[in-house]
Amino acid sequence: MRKALGSLVALLAALAAFGVGLAPAQAAGPRPVVFVHGYTGNASNWVTAMSVFRAAGYSSDQLFAYEYNSYGDNKQNAAGLASYVNQVKSRTGASQVDIVNHSMGGLVSQYYLKVLNGNPNVAHLASIAGANHGTTYATACTVFETCRQMLPGSTFVQQISAGDETPGSTQYATWYSPCDGIIIPYTSTRLDGANNHYVACQTHLGYLADAVVLGAIAQFTKS
Repeated sequence: MRKALGSLVALLAALAAFGVGLAPAQAAGPRPVVFVHGYTGNASNWVTAMSVFRAAGYSSDQLFAYEYNSYGDNKQNAAGLASYVNQVKSRTGASQVDIVNHSMGGLVSQYYLKVLNGNPNVAHLASIAGANHGTTYATACTVFETCRQMLPGSTFVQQISAGDETPGSTQYATWYSPCDGIIIPYTSTRLDGANNHYVACQTHLGYLADAVVLGAIAQFTKS
């Protein structure tokens, strides 16, 4: 019996060494989070958010910032997000990620989830002052395709707004405020079917340093 037991232990050790028949490792704790910046933004926009998320129990290797070309095409930016999410899943072993976006990042995220069928890969989506139905402020930069796509009523906005705005089993939430100043009208951020949070007064960029809102989002993504 001891000899047979020893042989079994040796066999399991060999299988473990070569990864034979073993499931991919997945880090314990919350799902990885992918942050998606807004127009002219970059990964540095999320420094405070990542600090707040770490305080909420996330580790640094669970937090990722996707960067894209603000002056290009949001369809390509969404395709890049799809690729980035796959990379994060492969790197972490997670089956799904959570997405937190800001401003024009809302358009990029919505196109990925809805048009590119990315929602099975996303457990939670949090949109902070997202330009989800466009903003008239984009008239100031219509020389760029991304800004033309961000105009209310644009073909791009119509495509992501038609039918179900919150498809799949993904849980959606938004944060919007009348003091935004950039998303006009400020209710553009709201999504039908989402948990829409009214913030009494916060500026468009102020959200990125708002530890209260960011803390609420960290709790939402961990749920």
